[in-house]
Amino acid sequence: MKSIRIILFCVFLFPGVTVFPQEIKSIKITDLEKTIAESKTPLIINFWATWCKPCIEEIPYFQAEVAQHKSDSLQLILVSLDMKEMYPKGLSSFVKKRKISATVVFLDETNADYFCPKVDAKWSGAIPASLFINNKTGYRKFVEDQLTEEELKKEIMAILN
Repeated sequence: MKSIRIILFCVFLFPGVTVFPQEIKSIKITDLEKTIAESKTPLIINFWATWCKPCIEEIPYFQAEVAQHKSDSLQLILVSLDMKEMYPKGLSSFVKKRKISATVVFLDETNADYFCPKVDAKWSGAIPASLFINNKTGYRKFVEDQLTEEELKKEIMAILN
């Protein structure tokens, strides 16, 4: 009983801190298409992998910038393009070690010729890559490159306006 009180105390004292590790779901591209189409809030989808250095460099400032726009309901989904061998144990371990708090999903697709054009017709498959969506305003932009913090801030302002 005492341990439950301590957990509840921590949850109320630190509401923004995740007490339990997140579950990383395996999704198909059709699931992601549905999420994009049905999003009612501004949404950033970042495609990355644990072995991609520029991808890993982006994640901390993507999370920080999205957190600064929490009142704007801005959402961030990190879509892992890692090999199947990494899911779920290796990916979960990586996310926990790096203290990644954004929603992380594993894209269970191996044919880039199939899933890339469903995200953007011009996507070659290179990562990092980010899709910025605001269905309310009709804003949609795809960036196939690492973004600097300043470039990300500009994209966030564009997606919110």
